[in-house]
Amino acid sequence: MRENQQDTSTAMPAADPQAISRGLVSRPHDQGEAYVQTVAQTYATTVDDLWDAVTNVERLPRWFNAVSGDLRQGGRYQIEGNAGGTIQTCEAPRSFTATWEFGGNTSWIVVRISPEGEGARLELEHTALVPEDTTFWDEFGPGATGVGWDLTLMGLGAHVATGETITGDVAQGWETTPEGLAFISGSSRLWAEASVAFGTPPEAAEAAQARTTSFYTGQP
Repeated sequence: MRENQQDTSTAMPAADPQAISRGLVSRPHDQGEAYVQTVAQTYATTVDDLWDAVTNVERLPRWFNAVSGDLRQGGRYQIEGNAGGTIQTCEAPRSFTATWEFGGNTSWIVVRISPEGEGARLELEHTALVPEDTTFWDEFGPGATGVGWDLTLMGLGAHVATGETITGDVAQGWETTPEGLAFISGSSRLWAEASVAFGTPPEAAEAAQARTTSFYTGQP
């Protein structure tokens, strides 16, 4: 494992969490009030290539995870070891929407791809109902899911930039390398700032930030 960590520091390109735009708002939903988190990043590639990277079952395991199922509008998908759901709409190569079903809860994602200068921009919107029991939200804040989405966009960027597979042995232990710790800590801090802008008291946001960072890095 230590050898993999050493390899990771050279195989994984440096990543800057500030390259990702973040948003957090509350919004009425037909099933109740919802939190809406948005992440977005611009990549040095084309709209068609970015669409292919996020929808091609042969490329997804190279930067994200294996995805199986009927990957078309109305079909069911399953991410290996993670969420599954139904693809609700698909307008290639610009957008798709899907349910995100995990742990007995259903939320919703929207992925949009658009031209941006000489590159292409991906925006992901994740909508989740405000739970009756807010203990988990109070403990970890938006970083609980936000850091995970940041890592997803970072992985996508590494794959698009290099064309390489950045999962599996290449990624093992990355979160404990200096680069990994810096990215996760920075991501967690930026989500805490978004939480404060949303209206969370700074002390509560900072405490949630510390717990989220510890969770993702495995360090106290």
